[in-house]
Amino acid sequence: MTDSDKKFLATMPKLNSRRVEMLLEEVIGCRWTISVLGAVAKGVRRPGALERHIEGISTKVLSDRLRHFTRAGIFERVQFPEIPPRVEYRLTDFGRKFMRLLREVEKLQAELNGEKRKSPRATPR
Repeated sequence: MTDSDKKFLATMPKLNSRRVEMLLEEVIGCRWTISVLGAVAKGVRRPGALERHIEGISTKVLSDRLRHFTRAGIFERVQFPEIPPRVEYRLTDFGRKFMRLLREVEKLQAELNGEKRKSPRATPR
């Protein structure tokens, strides 16, 4: 590690809790995480609609992800007093902030995809 790296790390804010680190390790670890978060962020809120919207996800995995995101404070579960019962999931304030991380990941992927398509030679203007 260079002196420059050490100085940069010294300026980084110190986290008082491991909440964000734990989320990155535990919540993001599932292949369906990005799809579920993205769908809810776009307004798909009911479990049945999410299952139809996310191609290939099983009911069990979706239920697990929804439960996990709710426990992590990313989603809030809203149950309506109706018959038949209706449940919706919405992003919490923390969930909207957490989505910023995912948008940055999407930007990085778009940049990487763009770099792969570019020719190694410079093109004349």
